[in-house]
Amino acid sequence: MKYTEEHEWLLTEGELVTVGITEHAAEQLGDVVFVELPEPGTEVSKDDEIVVIESVKAASDILAPLDGEIVEVNEALVKTPGLVNEDPLGDAWFFKMKVSDLSPMDDYMDEAAYKKFIG
Repeated sequence: MKYTEEHEWLLTEGELVTVGITEHAAEQLGDVVFVELPEPGTEVSKDDEIVVIESVKAASDILAPLDGEIVEVNEALVKTPGLVNEDPLGDAWFFKMKVSDLSPMDDYMDEAAYKKFIG
């Protein structure tokens, strides 16, 4: 698993990358009340805003961590946005994307570096 400075986690499975937010991010947001996901088939570029999360405290965006195509979204989050608070590193993944170039993953933090980052 890799982590971004925007508090996203990335899990690589072949050419698919699953994206969610970290426990730290979920705690900072507070109770999540709404999640808007992209449509499968959407082509995205790194740093595109592709998910909107609204909580009792704030609204936040999830940025595309890599260039690729959204191939699957977690519809459970639309019906039950509180999953983000309950299981941010598991059932509350946001989307899966197909990526042709995984080399930018090397620029992201491993778990030890992320823990130091949020210090």
